[in-house]
Amino acid sequence: MEVIRAHVYTLRPTPEQKMLLAQTAGVVRLVYNLALEQRRIWSGKRYAGGARRSFGAKGSSRELSELRAAYDWVGAVSQTAQNQALMDLDRAFANFFEGRASYPTPRRKGVNDAFRQAGREISVRQLNAKWSEVRIPKIGWIRYRDTRPLRRGERGAVDIRNATLRRGAGGGWEVSISHRWDIPEDDIPTGAVGVDRGVAVPFAMSDGTQVSLPATMAARETALRRAQRKMSRKRRGSRRYAKARARAARLKSSNAKARKHLAHVTSRSLVRDYGLIAIEDLRTKNVVASARGTLAEPGRNVAQKRGLNRAILNVGWHQFETMLEYKLEETGGVLVKVPAAYSSQECAACGHVDKENRKSQAVFVCIACGAADNADTNAAKVIRDRALRGETAGTRRWNTPLLDVEGTAIAPVEASTPCAGKGLNAPLHASEIHLSSGGGRC
Repeated sequence: MEVIRAHVYTLRPTPEQKMLLAQTAGVVRLVYNLALEQRRIWSGKRYAGGARRSFGAKGSSRELSELRAAYDWVGAVSQTAQNQALMDLDRAFANFFEGRASYPTPRRKGVNDAFRQAGREISVRQLNAKWSEVRIPKIGWIRYRDTRPLRRGERGAVDIRNATLRRGAGGGWEVSISHRWDIPEDDIPTGAVGVDRGVAVPFAMSDGTQVSLPATMAARETALRRAQRKMSRKRRGSRRYAKARARAARLKSSNAKARKHLAHVTSRSLVRDYGLIAIEDLRTKNVVASARGTLAEPGRNVAQKRGLNRAILNVGWHQFETMLEYKLEETGGVLVKVPAAYSSQECAACGHVDKENRKSQAVFVCIACGAADNADTNAAKVIRDRALRGETAGTRRWNTPLLDVEGTAIAPVEASTPCAGKGLNAPLHASEIHLSSGGGRC
């Protein structure tokens, strides 16, 4: 299976290379903004008394060449990076006209400090076990910490598609190298697991495993609040304000990297061991919506909801879900999203649903059968069982087998037909799910 993946590395440029990187990002940003302004003013109008002109990337290439010839500081920057910016603008307008995004906005300094180079102009070479170098046109060879080797293709060479260089929130530069490689075919892992995403316990699995955020993140959050208070007492635009702002940005960036690393490690571990992974169908954007309300109907408990939203975003629910999706494609597994309603109140042993089952954040004791378990682990088991029963987001298929999963990610699933009464607490025992033939299809 052929895939395209990007690996991100932290660059170690020299002071001269830092200036060249900033200059390239600035010129590319200028070219993008000029092309955007040109389209905004002249698109659809007759240019210079003639016919209507096309302002796409190909149509603007000639004017870009004239601009490079007129200004030496524009011509000193790689032309490929500037053409890539014009292609980005084409894509932004295509997304706008097709309803996927809003109207393109100008790029800003300090926010959009990035540029992209085509893969044919990028070269990499290894220096030793820890360090490598990447060659960027008009800049030269830049060292980076080789934390993960690039995968090689059939001919033993790295097929680089492109490389994106960007300045992080802390001021340092990093490169994202996108390359194409073949994944060797392997047996699909067997077994299924449910994952419950929370706040106190970010990720709880149905096998009893629980993953928490690193303790260093809480310490950095405390330091971040202190840095933000100091920044608020500085005069905007001063050097002290810039210094305090850079420190707050570095702390935020460190927490973001730690959160992303945890999601990578956890998702890779699950994908390696299980062929079916079940999660709740949570739309994070809706979950973290503000509770402020309107002037006519103001919201309640706004501060509490704001703190909850901050805690949810600190865990990174959606980021974890995205990683599971693309990593399962590599192994041949499947990601099943099940309805989230009452998953924290339902007993995994007998299926009884009651809010009294949840004694506390960590304790779950069913009032019907007396089964006791960790509350998050019990919720993960409920999520797994819902996926095995065939419940997917938007439907309630209690007895339909997972036909699209049979013989691939898990053993063929047979679901027997319950003969008990219907309703919210209709008994749905684990014994009703058979992983071998027998029991009868409904």
